[in-house]
Amino acid sequence: MASITPISQSQPLFKKPQFTILNKPKAQFLSIPTMSFSHRKTRMVVVSATVAAETSKKRCPGEAKGFVEEMRFVAMKLHTRDQAKEGEKEPKGKPLGKWEPSVEGYLKFLVDSKLVYDTLEIIMDKAAFPEYAEFRNTGLERSESLAKDLEWFKTQGYAIPEPSSPGVSYAQYLEELSEKDPQALICHFYNIYFAHTAGGRMIGKKVAEKILNKEELEFYKWDGNLSELLQNVREKLNRVAENWTREEKNHCLEETEKSFKLSGDILRLILS
Repeated sequence: MASITPISQSQPLFKKPQFTILNKPKAQFLSIPTMSFSHRKTRMVVVSATVAAETSKKRCPGEAKGFVEEMRFVAMKLHTRDQAKEGEKEPKGKPLGKWEPSVEGYLKFLVDSKLVYDTLEIIMDKAAFPEYAEFRNTGLERSESLAKDLEWFKTQGYAIPEPSSPGVSYAQYLEELSEKDPQALICHFYNIYFAHTAGGRMIGKKVAEKILNKEELEFYKWDGNLSELLQNVREKLNRVAENWTREEKNHCLEETEKSFKLSGDILRLILS
């Protein structure tokens, strides 16, 4: 139809040039598909170029759902297959069900964990970078709960140890990051708090069954609905990450393995 419109608008129907074209129907018939094919071919080239440009921009796994989903995806890959269906790491050491924890080792774990949570809460309160202020008083904080648990152990006759090397090293590392690398710091914040609400709770339950007569510590209790607290923090994390470049987001994701290593060093204190 693209070739018909100019004929009707360019000149009156009964002018001589129009009769000349009609007297050659064969040529007119051939001109219509030629023009249409050219237009279609041009359009196909443009569409193909657009598709190629879009597909060349590879999206990170989970990106469509927000940056928290990207962090979750990377973290899950660092789990073993018996810990998470997305896990890719080979299992090391005994499975959780075969752990042989001691109260002394568990106390070391709790003390070092408290030092890390204390450090994170102080960092968010100081807010060396404005985005840290978003994560004050989220309801996920654990320092106060851990302080209550350590007091309970005292009433049971146990001596509370000083923080050990894994906790001290991690706390110092977080302090260093907080002053110069907010993307990396946020990675640790996410993995520490969110891991505790998932695998951390499972570990706490298993340890309590073995050495605490199923006593549930305050460390594993939250005021309010935990799902709502987590969702609120997810939304804050996504909002903060919206202001980051793709390179800054990737830098944050790359810190995940470091977070797992340092947290794992503290977790292994349970078996010491």
